Amino acid sequence: MKTSAARILTTHTGSLPRPPDLVELLNRKELGEDFDRGAFDARIGRAIVEIVRRQAETGLDVIDDGEHSKVNWMAYARARLSGLEEIDSPPRFRGATRDSLAFPQTYADMRVMLAARSGGLVAKRTVRPRAQVCAGPIAYVGEAELKADIANLKGALDGVAAEEAFMTAISPSNLELYYENRYYASDEEYLAALAEAMRVEYKAIVDAGLLLQIDDPRMATHYNRAVDASIADCRKFIALRVEAVNHALRGIPPERVRFHTCYSVNVAPRAHDFELRHFVDLMLRVNAGAYLIEAANPRHEHEWALWKEVKLPDDKILVPGVVSHCIHLVEHPELVAQRIARFAEVVGRERIIAGTDCGFGTSGAGDEVHPEVAWAKLAALVEGARLASRRLWGA
Repeated sequence: MKTSAARILTTHTGSLPRPPDLVELLNRKELGEDFDRGAFDARIGRAIVEIVRRQAETGLDVIDDGEHSKVNWMAYARARLSGLEEIDSPPRFRGATRDSLAFPQTYADMRVMLAARSGGLVAKRTVRPRAQVCAGPIAYVGEAELKADIANLKGALDGVAAEEAFMTAISPSNLELYYENRYYASDEEYLAALAEAMRVEYKAIVDAGLLLQIDDPRMATHYNRAVDASIADCRKFIALRVEAVNHALRGIPPERVRFHTCYSVNVAPRAHDFELRHFVDLMLRVNAGAYLIEAANPRHEHEWALWKEVKLPDDKILVPGVVSHCIHLVEHPELVAQRIARFAEVVGRERIIAGTDCGFGTSGAGDEVHPEVAWAKLAALVEGARLASRRLWGA
């Protein structure tokens, strides 16, 4: 994994806006509706070429496929693991959160507005009350899709100026959240099975010469969902999930792994986010070479100062979000540069890569950032990194 040896490198967290026709195709596949497989595969291939080139043209250094072959960052895994099914039952994970209890009318109004905006295939997927469960033994069966993803990204990188490329994959912890265990004797056994299965995907990505990014929002969001849990309860919960992801990563060089946690795409009142100081030590136990965190939105921008007290291991990289997915205003490059400089001052300029708080195009269901805004934010990220580089290196 490259460091910012001569200038501040730039990246993002994976998900980028998808064209409307691609969203429709992805939803048809996810909903089990008829679709032309040949046309689908061809459109995915073109979309990845287009998104790779646009990232490079924008000036981003460490890029990916925009998750353009996936309906969203987590649902894609259902087709890649045996034992996962949908049943007619309300999804378990959509219960009350600390924030929805604190702002009940706001969250109720937002649900109404989202339902009104959603339409077509996306609306059917969004409102359908179907739970996802584990009903049989977990095993990885997605080799063909994974092979296609890797081939599409590597092919799209030909002739493109980029420092490195990464591919995202869901964490065992988030699979455990979205797919309720109805087969294994204990949560620990289920978590171990998920970790062992996802290891296949993790290892294949790294073996292909790409950086692996593990997406684990649950590390940061469990506290908000577990409304009666104490901080100590949540730390115990997180510690077990860190063990699980490290089990999945065994033998994989940490310097080939990026670990991303965040507070999801919840663009809503958030007054009860789990503070970084309560879990940063646990996050740093993950066997990764880089850690991607939220650092730009108003709830977390102040947390840069925590790194004055917490020592980032000498062989690790920090990728703070310096533009946010939850604010429609486009950050000024000067503000981006200032945010980068704060982190560079406390952990060293070489060990900072400028990133984003979260994804910009997660599902096409009304919660993603508008493409015009997303690309303006990424351009501001690149320009801000250039400003910061000139000041930090004196060039």
